[in-house]
Amino acid sequence: MKVLVTGGAGFIGSNLVDALINIGHKVTVIDNLSTGDKRNINPEACLYQMDLNSKSIEDVFENTKPDIVFHLAAQVNVGKSIECPLLDEEINIRGTLNLLNCCRNFGVKKIVYSSSAAVYGKPQFNPITEDHITEPISYYGVSKLTPEYYIKVFSSLYNISYVILRYSNVFGPRQNHEGEGGVVSIFINKLINKDRPVIYGSGLQTRDFIFVKDVVNANLAAIEHEENDTFNIGTNESISVVGLLDLLSNIHGQNVQAMFETGREGDIMHSCLDNNKAKSKLKWAPSHDFEQSLKDTLHYYIEKKLQSV
Repeated sequence: MKVLVTGGAGFIGSNLVDALINIGHKVTVIDNLSTGDKRNINPEACLYQMDLNSKSIEDVFENTKPDIVFHLAAQVNVGKSIECPLLDEEINIRGTLNLLNCCRNFGVKKIVYSSSAAVYGKPQFNPITEDHITEPISYYGVSKLTPEYYIKVFSSLYNISYVILRYSNVFGPRQNHEGEGGVVSIFINKLINKDRPVIYGSGLQTRDFIFVKDVVNANLAAIEHEENDTFNIGTNESISVVGLLDLLSNIHGQNVQAMFETGREGDIMHSCLDNNKAKSKLKWAPSHDFEQSLKDTLHYYIEKKLQSV
């Protein structure tokens, strides 16, 4: 099958590209490399370095004629989103519209969209089910939710199948610890550099952390799923931020004392995604042990640091 992956040089996207190629798909990547890394891209994939809003993506569709599109490219920095909401609109909303128009014009059969738990806002209950009210509290959340509606309307008007995947907190190899990097990669970076991590607020806030390979497997499961649908992709479990740091410290064999700073405005106290719908309908469930996944991720960053010396 011919597959197009937007954001295929990024953290989740590049791991997905590897998996798609390993099972025999022909993969094209669109990535402007603003946050992605060219070194992440599988040598068997074909890279087009461009923005989603570029007129040239029509040429990519014309040349490659993909059967399915995995849309992962996005502006994900919440802080940057607050500073410049127009940037989110340009990349996450308008970029998706440009992509959808190409899907329509070049006969794409299905789009798999990477959405986020941010679309729910402050949870009214945990674990959060897919029918929870969507009331984002950040511009980023708004810019991830809006494309979901466009995708559904395009599907209705032009018969493009879709699967929407709402991720919890994804971690694993290739995640960037800078900017709005995930807390796992940020903590690991601090540990291997013998720096004190910063925790905002009490550290008792809880999150649902899911390994990137499980997220990749959810995307692969979406290929065969025949219905248009939306799924939470999480573990149905959560751990506190201080608990996460303690676990990482034990794995690394280093006793570390965090620095505590004032909590950030708008921070959600508890968030956990219910994954029962994905288990029953998508035939997917997370299969990677959390502690072992942390060990694998830590080992990746240690090896990466040794290679850079």
